[in-house]
Amino acid sequence: MPLLVTSAAGANGDGYGAVLEFDLNGKPRGLFSDDARISDPRGLGVDRDDGLLFLNCGSDRVLALDPNGQVIRDTGPIQDLNPGGGNFGPDGRYYVGLRSARTIMAFTTALNAPPEPVLPKCVVPFPRGFAFGRDGELFLASGTGPTGEGDNTIIAFAAGGLLTSWRVEDPDLSPLDLAIAPNGNILVASEYPFGAPNATTTIREYDATEGDLVRVFSPGGLAEFQKPRGLRIGPDGYLYCVARDEVVVFDFETSKCLGPIIQLPGLNGQALAFLPSHHGG
Repeated sequence: MPLLVTSAAGANGDGYGAVLEFDLNGKPRGLFSDDARISDPRGLGVDRDDGLLFLNCGSDRVLALDPNGQVIRDTGPIQDLNPGGGNFGPDGRYYVGLRSARTIMAFTTALNAPPEPVLPKCVVPFPRGFAFGRDGELFLASGTGPTGEGDNTIIAFAAGGLLTSWRVEDPDLSPLDLAIAPNGNILVASEYPFGAPNATTTIREYDATEGDLVRVFSPGGLAEFQKPRGLRIGPDGYLYCVARDEVVVFDFETSKCLGPIIQLPGLNGQALAFLPSHHGG
């Protein structure tokens, strides 16, 4: 089961502009794919049903790749898509955060139809990650954008609309990505103040029922942990976070930092995913 990491390029930082592959010990395996359509890769999602990797690109397209890194589905360029993070929803569709439209849209896994709006345009000042809770709620991190716009909170939606009973009040939060913890709580990578040279970087856990802050994961001097972005729970139950130049691991049960599993100058990581091993020979 390889660990895949997207490294941004261009205006998002002088990274590798590629999807990089590592083994579960952090040993680099090189590029996951050399397909020319992979440009400024961002969010990732794994379709567990067919083992495909869904990839958001800065070239305004979404791709689906097989475990060998071959592109087998392609939306083609979609004007002004500007996709950010991606996650699969309980209905099996692939959901994508849109940076410019400041909302979320959903694609069928066939990637052969226009995406469907899920939330209104400009629903938050700047989306910074989202995920679906155990009961189907959609949790959306509302962070700060590159030009300073934002409100630094998390909101929740249910079938009836905005879930007003769920509320986060945390003055030290500036979210950069969001994930669901093994216990169902909400995990958020945070850099506060956003973009500040001396920013405090943490992972913050919030109660899934009401939004109260439960605990804070800190690097504790064991990792640089600058510009933390993508969050994922690994197959070992540990919490993985990609940051600038490294991927850092935390023990979810104890909240202790275990240090970086990957150290790679210029990584400029955006997202990470664990791809089930290919069983086709």
